[in-house]
Order: sequence, then structure tokens, then C-alpha cells
Amino acid sequence: YASGQDMVSILQLVQNLMHGEEEEETSQAYRLQNVGEQGHMALLGHSLAAYISVLDRERLRKLTTRILSDTTLWLCRLFRYENGSAYYHEDDREGLLKICRLVIHTRYEDYTIEGFNVLYTQQPVIYISSAARTGLGQALCNQLGLPLSCMCRVPCNTMFGSQHQMDVALLDRVIKDDVESGKLPLLLVANAGTPGAGHTDKLGRLKELCEQYNMWLHVEGVNLATLALGYVSSSVLAATKCDSMTLTLGSWLGLPAVPAVTLYRHEDPSLSLAAGLTSSQPVEKLRALPLWLSLQYLGHDGIVERIKHASQLSQRLLENLKNLDFIKTSVEDELSSPVVVFKFFREYSNRDQTSHAAQASTIQHPIISNERYIYDTFNQWLGEQLAQLVPASGVDVVELEDEGTCVRFSPLMTSAVLGTEIQDVDQLVDCLKMKIPVLTSTLQLREEFEQEVRRTVGLLYVEDLSWPGLGVVRYNYHSDGKNDDKQEKELEKINTELLKKLNELESDLTFSLGPEFGGQKNCVYIGMVTEDLDVSELVETIAATGREIEENSRLLENMTEVVRKGIQEAQLQLQKANEERLLEEGLLRQIPVVGSVLNWFSPFQASPKGRTFNLTAGSLESTESTYVSKAQGTGTTPPPTPTSSLAKQRLPGQKIFKRSLRSSDAFSETSSVSHCDDLEKVDQRPPALFPGQEQGSLETEKAEEQKEVAQATKTDTEDIQSDKLPRDCTKVEEQEGQR
Repeated sequence: YASGQDMVSILQLVQNLMHGEEEEETSQAYRLQNVGEQGHMALLGHSLAAYISVLDRERLRKLTTRILSDTTLWLCRLFRYENGSAYYHEDDREGLLKICRLVIHTRYEDYTIEGFNVLYTQQPVIYISSAARTGLGQALCNQLGLPLSCMCRVPCNTMFGSQHQMDVALLDRVIKDDVESGKLPLLLVANAGTPGAGHTDKLGRLKELCEQYNMWLHVEGVNLATLALGYVSSSVLAATKCDSMTLTLGSWLGLPAVPAVTLYRHEDPSLSLAAGLTSSQPVEKLRALPLWLSLQYLGHDGIVERIKHASQLSQRLLENLKNLDFIKTSVEDELSSPVVVFKFFREYSNRDQTSHAAQASTIQHPIISNERYIYDTFNQWLGEQLAQLVPASGVDVVELEDEGTCVRFSPLMTSAVLGTEIQDVDQLVDCLKMKIPVLTSTLQLREEFEQEVRRTVGLLYVEDLSWPGLGVVRYNYHSDGKNDDKQEKELEKINTELLKKLNELESDLTFSLGPEFGGQKNCVYIGMVTEDLDVSELVETIAATGREIEENSRLLENMTEVVRKGIQEAQLQLQKANEERLLEEGLLRQIPVVGSVLNWFSPFQASPKGRTFNLTAGSLESTESTYVSKAQGTGTTPPPTPTSSLAKQRLPGQKIFKRSLRSSDAFSETSSVSHCDDLEKVDQRPPALFPGQEQGSLETEKAEEQKEVAQATKTDTEDIQSDKLPRDCTKVEEQEGQR
């Protein structure tokens, strides 16, 4: 584009890049997030910042100073952080990075002159919680140019308190050891709402520890948003005494393209400038303009209302989860917890718990690990299902160190963007109630399914703990001396056809090839099931269908080989018949002109000889009978096609593999069969003899009775033929009595 493009063409290109290709490729039309008016104010701030930057230097300086001071003052008052300064940044980790540089400049007076030589004499140490964001420590070391040995991960509580809170006693011992070894404790990063479970560290005790060792305390987390509410828990309120904190207002208030803010307290402006927390360039101060516009648009009441609404959503979900069985929650404070983490977990009864403990003590590690993997898989499936059924809820799946895979509901991070309401939370609970019976039934029937498959000949149970469903099964192909490649292809062909046959059945089960990546080959994956599933019938159907497919495949292979050999044999026999015909006709009849004349004078009568191949018998037969009877013989009757022995009578609309319906049908069939057998036994019983009556007299009386019945029948026939109807009903009754 040497000559450039006009504005319309450029905007059309941007629109095509944003929407055009995605709408063509995806079935569902892609739509932008509904930002609302407050979002438009934030987006307008970026455009205004570009226009304001072209003002003259003096007017630009006054305007940026006013915007920066107003925004900082509002945020400090809103979040109860007195006498604080603010640094606005796009990356939420950039604020902590600048704070680390500020602390290094403060603790190492000669750092500006000597640089890393000062750090070499006394190595700095930065402490972060093991529940912090993944990769946070490594990112800080990379940006600061420090070795990873300068980063110390503090474990969480194991015995007392929350398992997501930093172990303060252990931290104290670690700091003492570092001081004794000549290191310099520099900074501690605490959490007011861990990224996973949303728990808050004991900020009060951590602040005392930092003051003891002259350390800097930095706090971050989603629970800092509750500082704007009227009621704040004491654990979160202690964050107002820390040295710095990072606020992510964009996600809390649903404001797009709004910078994060790091509030800090420091008395030396020169060190803040050296660390990059402040800038002498007026354009850098315009980062606060989008937030300045949004805060004025929402006002104090609007901001508090949004944060309060998010807290009410989490509290509503937590109250409903308490009434659900098999749901285990992990929250810090049941009265006010902005983040709700829950998981599906089936607790054992006293009897089951005793047997389970005895079994676990025998084979401890495999059972515990397998059970952990299975629950992680089921909760992964549960979280994905809930997110798909109720997308406005904003639930996601999170991996925790102790609890494993859990479902997380953090409305402070999602509700303002997605527009989550109370109705969405209620719908989420309803969907959860529908999924719990499916999870419990599948978990109970997994072991029964494994035992049935292992007992069934021809089936192989494949253990895949990452599959959320009943289990994985493979039909074993009985190879007859075939090589591995051919056997693998045949196995894939049979299991693919088996999957197709199972999906054609009228059942509520889902059969698939498994996950796209990481699944087993040539297997049938069975999804979630309900409690009325008949596992034995399911396994028997899979085995019978697999045998039927294998038999048909073998029959086709045998037929192909037989046909090939039959064709070769027919060619040899036809060639031999042609030679015999030449000998019978003679050599003269083979000459073109002479043969025609000779055939005219002396015709040669020869019966046509051909061969026909009987597919049923697999033999080669002559066609003489066909020419004699002028019709092709049918041969023997082909054998019936093998079918499954599981064809059962079912009611209209009744699904297959249902235990309750199957048992009722079996009961009715058994009752009817037994009733018919009783009737046959009654008909076959010999008549009873009276006392003193012999068998011969009984036969005589029976013969006389038959003779009388025959005479009465003859009389009735004559009356009907002569159109003589009975005069009254009495005569008819007498005739019927005689019969």
C-alpha cells in the first residue's frame, strides 16, 4: 500500500479481523462483551488521553497532576488506605516489581553506585506463600536480575488453621536462619484472598513479624475489594496497615482496559522515582484517566453496590451448598467469604468407612492415589458441566494442593463482567442437584462394571483414571497367527464398528472414542450413568455385539478366500473342458471355412458345459442342471445371520440397559411361562379313579361317552342341514349338555 488507504477501508479491515473470520468458522456467532455505559467511559478515557497528550506542556502538566491526585485520593479513601501514593500499571505484577526495586534502593544505600556488587555481599531474600500465583517468584527474579535462590517459598499450615494460610511460626524460623547465614530479609508477599481458595493470611501477625525484621509487607488478593464495604472482617482490615497493596479494579467493577493500582507508603520521592513508581513525564500520568472517568461515573455508592452484590452472590451459593449431600466446601469464613470453593466428595458411612480403612491399610498408596485421581476427574467434569449449563455464573475449575480439583465461584472477579444475578446462582444450584445423583451412581457402578468386564470372555477392561464416566472397555480380537500390524488394524476396525453399533441402540448412555488427546486407542469409552443401569446387561450386550462383528468379519474373510480358490478351480476345469471339446469335434471343425461347411452337412450336438459357484456351500458345481431345467437352482438354504441373545421384549418407549424395567419384564415373562407349564401339566395328568374302579371299566365308560357325543353331533348336523332350528332354549341347553 504505497499510496495508503482511506479511513473507511482501514476500519472495515479492523472489523473483519475482529468478527468476520470467527463468525464463519464457528457455529455460534461471536459477540463482544456487553461493557455498558461505565465501560464506555473507561474506553473513552484512552481516546481522551491521546487527545490530551497534544496539549501544550504547561496545560498538560496541570491537567495530569489534577487527574492523578484526584484518583489517588479517591482510592485511598475508598479502600481505607491513609497517606498513600498510587502507581498505575497495565500488568498486575508490575506494581510488585516496582515495589521490590524501591525496597532494594531503600535497604542498599550504595545500590545506585555499585549495583549488583552490593547484593553479592549480602544476598536479599523475598518471601512468598506457596499458595501464591504460579510463576510469581520466578517472574520477579527474572525482572530484577536475581538468582532463584533469592526467592523463598513459605509453606502453608499443616496442623492448625487454614491449609491455605502461610505458616507464621515456620516463617519466623526461616527468617532467623537466613539472618544467621548472612542474608538480608527484604520483602514479604502476603495474600488477602489466595488465587485458588480465596483465603486470607494472618496479616496482623505477619505485619508484626515484618516490623521485627525490618521487612516490607506487600498484600494482594481479591478480598481487598471488601475494604470498600461497611463491614470488613478483621483479617482483611489488617491489610490497611501494610506497606503496599495491589488493587485490580477492572475485574471487580467490570471496567475494560482499566489499569491496576498499587497503593504504597514511602517518604522519599527520589527513591520512588528511581524505582519507577513515579515519573516526570506528564504522558505517563495519563494512565489514570480511564479510571478517573469511571470512578466519577459510578460514584461511591455505585462502587460499593457492585462489590456488595458480588459478596451476596457468594453468600447465597454457600447457604445452598450447606444443604446438599456429597458436596464439600472449602471457605475461610462462612459468614462472609467472597470466594466459594466446593467439590464433589462421597463420604462413607460407619460400616463403609471401616471396610474402606481396612482396605486402604492393606494397599495404602494405590487406593488413595486412585481415589484422589477419580475424584479429581469427576470434579473436573462437574465444573465443566456447570460452566457450560450456567455460563453467567462464571464458575471455573481450580487445582488446589490439598483438596485436589475443585469448582470455584468468585463473583468479585466475574459477576460485574458477566452480569451475574441471584437467579443465576439458583440455576447453578439446580444444575448441581441434577448432577450429584449422576456422579454418585457412576462412582458406585464403576467397580461393578470393572468386575463384570473382567469376568466376561472377549472383553478387556482398560483402567483410565482421567476418564469421567463408567469406564473404558476394549473388545479383544482373537488373531489366528496374524502379524501385529494386521491385528492392530483388525482390532481398530472391530472396535470402531462396535462403537457404531452401540450408539445405534436406544439407550441413555454415551459411547465415544474418549478424549482427543491422551486417550487409549481402540477402546469404547462409556460416559456418566444413572442408578437404574443394568451393568450385567450392558457388558453382555457389548460382548455379544463384538462377537457378532468378529464372526461377520471372519465369515467375510473366509468367503473371500473360498471365492478366490473357486474361481481358480473353475478356470482350470473350463480349460480342461475346452480341450476335451476340441478332441470330440476334431481338427477340421476348427478351420473357419471348412468347419462351417462340415457343421452344415453333419451338425455336432454338444451340451454346453459351465461351472457355477455355490456361495452357501462353498463348492463348484456344473451348469448341466441349469440348462436342463431352464432355471438356476437355489442350492442349500444359507445359515441364519448370528444375532445377539439379548433381544428382550420391552414396553413402548422403554430404554435399554434399565434395571428396574428389565426386572419387571423378567418377572412377567417368568410368571407367564410358569403358568403355561402348569396348564400343560394339568392336561397331561391322568384322570382320577374312584375307589374300587378299575382301569378297564374307565376305558369302557370313556368309549361310551365318546359314542354318545358323536351321535349328538350327528343329530345336530342333520337338524342344521334340514333348516330345523330348536324351538326353545331348553332344547339347545339339553343338546349342549349331551355334548
